[in-house]
Amino acid sequence: MKLYCLSGHPNLPCLVLKFKSVTVMLDCSLDLTTTFSFLPLPLVHSARLAKLPSWVPKDADASDQDTLKTLKKELKECAGRVFVDSPPEVGIPEGGLLDLSTVDVILVSSFQCILALPYITEYTGFNGMIYATEPTAQMGRQLMEELVHYTERVPKTRTASKWKEPAVFKTLPAQLRDGLNPAALRDCYGLHDINSALSKVQLVGYAQKLDVFGALQIMPLSSGYCIGSCNWLIQSHYEKISYISSSSVLTTHPQPMDQGPLQNTDVLILAGLTQSPTANPDSMLSEFCSHLAVTIKNGGSVLVPCYPSGVVYDLFECLAVFLDSSGLMQLPVYFVSPMADSSLAYSNIFAEWLCQSKQSKVYLPEAPFVHEELKTISRLKVFPSVHGDFSSEFKTPCVVFAGHPSLRFGDGVHFMEMWGQSKANTVIFVEPDIPYLEALAPFQPLAMKAVNCPIDTRLSFQQANKIISDLKPLHVVLPENYITPPPSLPQRSDLVLEADPPPTTYQRGEVLSLPIKRMYEKIEITPELASALVPSEIRQGVAVASVTGILEAKDNNYVLQSVPKQPTAGPGQKRKREDNADFAPPKPHVWGAVQVEQFVQDLEKNGVTDVKVEDTPSGHIIHLQSEDTLIQIEDGSTHIFCEGNEELRIKLRNILLKCLSKF
Repeated sequence: MKLYCLSGHPNLPCLVLKFKSVTVMLDCSLDLTTTFSFLPLPLVHSARLAKLPSWVPKDADASDQDTLKTLKKELKECAGRVFVDSPPEVGIPEGGLLDLSTVDVILVSSFQCILALPYITEYTGFNGMIYATEPTAQMGRQLMEELVHYTERVPKTRTASKWKEPAVFKTLPAQLRDGLNPAALRDCYGLHDINSALSKVQLVGYAQKLDVFGALQIMPLSSGYCIGSCNWLIQSHYEKISYISSSSVLTTHPQPMDQGPLQNTDVLILAGLTQSPTANPDSMLSEFCSHLAVTIKNGGSVLVPCYPSGVVYDLFECLAVFLDSSGLMQLPVYFVSPMADSSLAYSNIFAEWLCQSKQSKVYLPEAPFVHEELKTISRLKVFPSVHGDFSSEFKTPCVVFAGHPSLRFGDGVHFMEMWGQSKANTVIFVEPDIPYLEALAPFQPLAMKAVNCPIDTRLSFQQANKIISDLKPLHVVLPENYITPPPSLPQRSDLVLEADPPPTTYQRGEVLSLPIKRMYEKIEITPELASALVPSEIRQGVAVASVTGILEAKDNNYVLQSVPKQPTAGPGQKRKREDNADFAPPKPHVWGAVQVEQFVQDLEKNGVTDVKVEDTPSGHIIHLQSEDTLIQIEDGSTHIFCEGNEELRIKLRNILLKCLSKF
């Protein structure tokens, strides 16, 4: 069993498991942190960005004027940081470890882990199956289409490429070069790629058992993190593997985590723990509301960069309760995204994927989420972009939820440019996957206040350790980052994962041989063959029987059938010799160990003399000096080396077989 790691980010997993001749990809996440190396895409011309000074390496070759001229156009400096002035590019999974066209199955655990799917299905020759829940597929589509919409509506006149050349790349500043692999960068896919990729997805439900080529059975189980998110159970007749990614034991809007079937597995593969281990989600919500209230009361506005689905559903509910209790019910709240309307609609449609309290509202009938009522009474106003109707409805002070949380594209960039130079305004980051200082870097110097309130409901290290203890897996496999404290908190020894035996770790580009050896395979015996068996009791309660049959292997299922009977000759016909192996009489089975002394005696009886026996740590070597032949005898194997003398080899083999017991 082998595990390939194609991603360098523990919360953006992409793993490939090879087991029983089946190749299974676990998630296909897209690395959007690469976009932090690029300048933002503003909706309207930004004089500030246009005036940024160019940057060239200090030790650049002054004689190569063409390269210097190109680099001045491609690289810009802002507040001591260097950025690429080009459409932002994304990081795809590692493609050099194995041929992705050989992947048989892709299992997707959440809508955030499906974004790289078009790169795999459309550009690698992939021809396998893809399994995901319906909310994962639909909300994944929304995130992909939003990404395409943001990058295509503000096209750049040129694309930078000179900075990626190895000779130039090694001269770039460390902050731009570190953690960036130019070979793994790609332009964003298009709508055609999205539609083609998602048309191949087969929708599944929780606890639905799926057969993979007769070799494996897979089953999705609720992970409790977001609508439709799941963990995966992969099992054969005798082995059991669990994959836990982005799970939560907190009570939020999705169905709770289903841990029962994950117990006592041979291997537990873990990924996607909280990225804010010291931040409690409830306290972050309180801080979010507190900073928002202070800003509004001082006459400022609040920008919340966010994805169109996920934690934003809980934020709307908490914000509605807070504004009611604070007397701010008339405060305008805007949700701006090309996917905002469909995201809110789908969240109410997928009632069966929600927790019990949300499901019960559907039968009243009420909408599961508060945001539906907020939209109806115009307390939450939804717009596809800042163009069109938004300008006539827009009032300040207000709260704006807008994408993209990276602040490299989307309507959020427009509000940063518009509000960034006022101390009265505040930008509040809530998405835990976004390093907020990196997001803000190209907007410096910034006058508006910036607050980081990451709301991450995924498993903490303490919760993950308890789950490992409760599930009792034989082996645990997890990212290398999880066995040492975070770099920002090196003294926090409690922020690590532990297991007994010690866990196996992985990082990008590694191939692991997992400590699981297949010992058995299930074989069915046909009723006809079973009825012909004659067991012999060898001791009280133990009986054995010799079985001779034909093993049929089809679709990874094995059936032992009776040997066909040889047809009898008709009246007046002579019985013909039958060469078909199917009708050959059963050959005797040999067993036992070779007795060297007896073997040497039998050799001499058959005219083979001048025999020399040498003992070795693993068995014996018999040298037939006159024949220039070696016979190597070890436990479980015997080898005859006779330099191509086939007649001698057969003679020695027959003598050897006579030394063994038969039945």
